[in-house]
Amino acid sequence: MNIEKATVGEVRPSQLLWTYGPGALIDLPNLSVVTLGSDTWEEGRCQPIDEPRLLEAVRRVLGGQVASLRMPPFVRQERIDPFTAEAFVGTPVKPFPRWLRCVECGLLAEYDGRLFSLEEDHYRPERTRFVHTDCTGSRKDKRAKKSEAVPARFLLACKAGHLDDFPWHYFVHNGPSDCKGSLRFYETGASLQTENLWVQCDTCGASRNMAQAFGRIGQQNLPKCRGRHPHLETFDHNCSETPRAVLLGATNSWFPITLSALHIPAATGSAMDVVDHFWDDFENITDKAVLTAILPILKRREAHPGLSKFSVDQLWSAIEDKRNGNGDDSVDMVDIKGPEWDVLIDPEPRKDWPDFLAKPTAVPPKYRRAIAGVSLLERLREVNALLGFTRVEAPEHSDNPEHAPVRASLTKGPPAWVPATEVHGEGIFIRFDEQVVSDWEKLSSVKARDATLVAGHRGWRNARKLDPDDAYPGARYVMLHTLSHLLIRELALECGYNSASIRERIYADTASGAPQAGILIYTAAADSDGTLGGLVDLGRPENLERLLDQALARASICSSDPLCSEHDPKEDRTLHAAACHACNFVSETSCENGNRYLDRAFLVPTLDLSDAAFFGGGK
Repeated sequence: MNIEKATVGEVRPSQLLWTYGPGALIDLPNLSVVTLGSDTWEEGRCQPIDEPRLLEAVRRVLGGQVASLRMPPFVRQERIDPFTAEAFVGTPVKPFPRWLRCVECGLLAEYDGRLFSLEEDHYRPERTRFVHTDCTGSRKDKRAKKSEAVPARFLLACKAGHLDDFPWHYFVHNGPSDCKGSLRFYETGASLQTENLWVQCDTCGASRNMAQAFGRIGQQNLPKCRGRHPHLETFDHNCSETPRAVLLGATNSWFPITLSALHIPAATGSAMDVVDHFWDDFENITDKAVLTAILPILKRREAHPGLSKFSVDQLWSAIEDKRNGNGDDSVDMVDIKGPEWDVLIDPEPRKDWPDFLAKPTAVPPKYRRAIAGVSLLERLREVNALLGFTRVEAPEHSDNPEHAPVRASLTKGPPAWVPATEVHGEGIFIRFDEQVVSDWEKLSSVKARDATLVAGHRGWRNARKLDPDDAYPGARYVMLHTLSHLLIRELALECGYNSASIRERIYADTASGAPQAGILIYTAAADSDGTLGGLVDLGRPENLERLLDQALARASICSSDPLCSEHDPKEDRTLHAAACHACNFVSETSCENGNRYLDRAFLVPTLDLSDAAFFGGGK
């Protein structure tokens, strides 16, 4: 990351998609910066990622002008000269909030007001900081010296994705004022609760408690939203959302909106598979003779069955098709999970596909009535693309990219490309018997419980001024989603990965001609750490049966019962029933739906309901 050609810190490339993307604040040891829009990144330094299905889905949301998916810029060398051009390769950022506070005298002022200066450390970027150059102490009785200045930890944000500096002058003077005196921030108690934090004007003496900036009273003491996007340096006019005071580093200040897709073979064992795998080598080849010359080198460098399986003419034809955009017939489909489901339910091993290797295994004997098949995915590749972000409230989830939630943009205009990452991993795919699931859905007790969840769903969406009849996933999804969470919690105890590294994909679509009922639990990492084999081994029948037994047994009683099992979503307008942090919630990075649409009663009998369980208590 760099600021005005000063390196200020480092983050992982994947963090620029999930945590610190455009518009997000990065709270460094001595600085706080905002990541600028992706249109300010050096596109030439951003490596393209090939995933036609995901690219087409992104285009349906952001427009046909999106030409590619690209990795964030980064430098692979561990040690580089801080004074060379390579030292400044990275993602551009700028200081935000603009207001700083002197730790000695409490002076509040903007960093570009000539009261603060930037001290850069070329060899230790994390030590770069702002200082108050002429601080005389809180009583103004000390000899002037340099004192550290830290970011003011209060900001304004709204649901439309806007972020602004806290209106310090407006707040302390209780509205617009002609007084332009300097401000001081001080504490009056031992604890750092907001009622002990004060801001005061040196000129007129006006002061105010920071507790008055939050809650309902805060809405009366704060100005209207100015529609500011600091990452784009623009303002949206006429924002109708109510701004809220938020703390620097708060988790609700930035929520990414992403789309993801598994890289699956379009046609098993085709020449296009080989071209996709070696596209970095084939992309710039414009002559068949060059292709003929390079193939022996590739065969020595990397063993791939397709290199010997296909002739030069077949590979050249596939290269031309890919270059002309004719490489994958599935790119016209808006459904991302549909093609994945078709591949996952195919029991044939795919040994000639470098990014996908699935092997069927036996179903645990105890669960043969409900489970139709289990596959061990020894290799998989997932590509994630960043579409935008929201603030204050997490976005609603939708498998259909055309139903993407309202989002703040990553660029000033229509994006020419979007940030993306690719990760490799392993997984377990469980397919449920369609007839058994369908019969379960028809039970009157299931329908009654489903109506309760629908009522909570409608109340939740009404409170957010969304269509109450849209986006409810159905009882099938809730049941599969709940089981997925229970298995993630069990797998994390035994597979060697932490729970935040395990993810899920739920296949529960019933609108198409072939209804889906399955879950994919997988681990994905940017390097080989995601393919260590620990997860796949637990998918074998003897291990999976034990894990299912343990998961369902733990689900029957929660440490928060009876409150958890008796939770009624329609009363407090929530998106879950019998589920909580003690029994079913997982890390936000693991869940595809933000810990929404969960209910243990759909899996096992609970203290409140016993006749809607899919497994009947694990039997």
